[in-house]
Amino acid sequence: MYQWGHTRRFNSYTEYVRKTFGGRIQKVVVNAGFTCPNRDGSKGTGGCTYCNNDAFNPSYCHPQEPLHIQIAKGIGFHAVRYRRARQYLVYFQPYSNTYAPLPRLKKLYAEALRYPNVAGLVIGTRPDCMDDEKLEYIAGLAQKYYIQVEYGVESVNESTLIRINRGHTFDLSRQVILQTHERGIRTGAHFIFGLPGESPDDMMNYAPAVSGLPLASVKFHQLQIVKGTVMEREFMQDPASFHSFTLEGYIQFIVNFIEKLNPAIVIERFSGEVPPLLLHQSTWELIRYDAVLRLIEKELERRDSWQGKYYA
Repeated sequence: MYQWGHTRRFNSYTEYVRKTFGGRIQKVVVNAGFTCPNRDGSKGTGGCTYCNNDAFNPSYCHPQEPLHIQIAKGIGFHAVRYRRARQYLVYFQPYSNTYAPLPRLKKLYAEALRYPNVAGLVIGTRPDCMDDEKLEYIAGLAQKYYIQVEYGVESVNESTLIRINRGHTFDLSRQVILQTHERGIRTGAHFIFGLPGESPDDMMNYAPAVSGLPLASVKFHQLQIVKGTVMEREFMQDPASFHSFTLEGYIQFIVNFIEKLNPAIVIERFSGEVPPLLLHQSTWELIRYDAVLRLIEKELERRDSWQGKYYA
């Protein structure tokens, strides 16, 4: 039994959910038709260089459909595989889901929370798409429902954020994460390993920076080169500027990383999956996430190690 209250060697989101809700809860992704400030010209155009939202937007999500229809389709989609799920979190995932006037956000969030068996919301957004007014409203929702705001941070290196056309700084991410946490809102963040120009040592240096943030949870993804993106063109022109992890290399890296990670932070994901048809090239022989997770846990066991073993 580790300090997070179970026997798995990392602070597992699955176990956190089981403890919090008394059983399985499933996220249902919806597409509410948002965009991003580095797409619409307010901060830039083209979006992040790695981004193609089709790579993670489920087939049942269509922004022209009302949210309650998307939620119904999503629950039906997941019911086949996750029959034990009796409650759902509506996940506002594609693009920046606080990038709109507050009245529109109130309408969308309220519609989602009215749906039967919806226990709360996960709101994916950017730190530059949040302000005090929105935080105060979301903090009010968090007193009644399970609410998590999930910020795309991606890198702690300012030069990397400029290179990928992110449009905000890591310093801003730090400030907004702190402001969100201080209002009692569960706060998550997303990071990508393998962005151009970063070595494994650079990525390992994320650990103290991430550990120092008041995060409830994190998601880690390895970079995958998606067709039709600016980054695909960059990769084809200069592959040497990218550190492409082998599967074994990534397992060793991520275990080294979480050994240094604050053990209070729940880990939601260690890696990502992109539909094979959208990948520039196949990676890791298209191994599924569950298999990657088993390899990570096997390596932790082999080392007799755990999340935060070397956390200072």
